[in-house]
Amino acid sequence: MEIKTIQTEADYLAALREVAVLIDLDPAPNSPEGERLDVLGTLVQAYEARHYPIDPPDPIEAIKFRMDQSGLTVKDLVPYIGPLNRVYEVLAYKRPLSLPMIRRLSDGLHIPADVLIRAPVPAAA
Repeated sequence: MEIKTIQTEADYLAALREVAVLIDLDPAPNSPEGERLDVLGTLVQAYEARHYPIDPPDPIEAIKFRMDQSGLTVKDLVPYIGPLNRVYEVLAYKRPLSLPMIRRLSDGLHIPADVLIRAPVPAAA
């Protein structure tokens, strides 16, 4: 199994093509194809992390995303943030998240705390 590092965009695209072929084969994990898929996947992830880093989301956008994904309403956030007016203030970027809010949101809605502690950046209007 000859595998080389991914150093250029051409190497990256070739690795992605090979990964796609291997995924279609759906190899057993311990087969030669399965091991090749595992190694190539790791190399692709490392290349993407270096060349295409993704910043964590804005904390308020993360809360809104979780609400959308879970079918939650603003009222559903009261146990995590506090009274309804406070929920609206937080969602409108008018009130920062407090440490207790961050803990409750992280524990209850499974939003990573490191996302919630970031400084929010409201989208330009």
